[in-house]
Amino acid sequence: MSRSRYYDAQLVYLSNSVSEEASPENYCGLPVAWFERSDNESDDVFYEQPRMVAHVDEATLSSLTDFYRDFVPADADVLDLMSSWISHLPQELTLSRVAGLGMNAQELAANAQLTEWCVQNLNQNPQLPYADDSFDRAMIVVSIQYLTQPVDVLRSVFRVLKPGGAIAIAMSHRLFPTKAIAAFQGLQRDDKMKLVGYCLQQSGFIDIRFHDQSPEGADPLWIMTANKLASDAA
Repeated sequence: MSRSRYYDAQLVYLSNSVSEEASPENYCGLPVAWFERSDNESDDVFYEQPRMVAHVDEATLSSLTDFYRDFVPADADVLDLMSSWISHLPQELTLSRVAGLGMNAQELAANAQLTEWCVQNLNQNPQLPYADDSFDRAMIVVSIQYLTQPVDVLRSVFRVLKPGGAIAIAMSHRLFPTKAIAAFQGLQRDDKMKLVGYCLQQSGFIDIRFHDQSPEGADPLWIMTANKLASDAA
């Protein structure tokens, strides 16, 4: 069953979520240690080989597609950020543009739902290569935990969204442990959502909302959505 609620976007600091030796708050009000990873080798190396696999259960992906039926309007311009070989958009939905940005060219080239794509390492360069006010919707699917500068990336998403646009960040409980940031390893669900909500708030988004779209008997599906103010062309 779908459940949703508004978040106040206030991040709860948990003493067991970061090391006692965490550095002072100097990344958008958060400890730098929260955004460190055990594998500091370039992501270009990790993602060099294509992975044409689903990272969560089929029922979970079907639930995500159902969510997009309400979230993405017809004829929209869509940004699929941290994209791969499939975008999980409804096949019957007619869209004007679906731009994919990811880490592996073979995966992106295999994605039949994309109208265009590019390869970019957002941990090296968080600035998106798109004009201001370009997209109606933006999506990130089970990948937010790999961003070492999430606020910088989300501020760039905010820039490229049209006034009144919206973002959906879908999450589950699976991850690559060596590449996920420290804050996403050990936090309970609600605190992960509050962290993402805080990053959205720091990026300029409003109407931050949590949706539990988890199907019974499958991997969970947690989605945070947020909007860009309709009258804000910044």
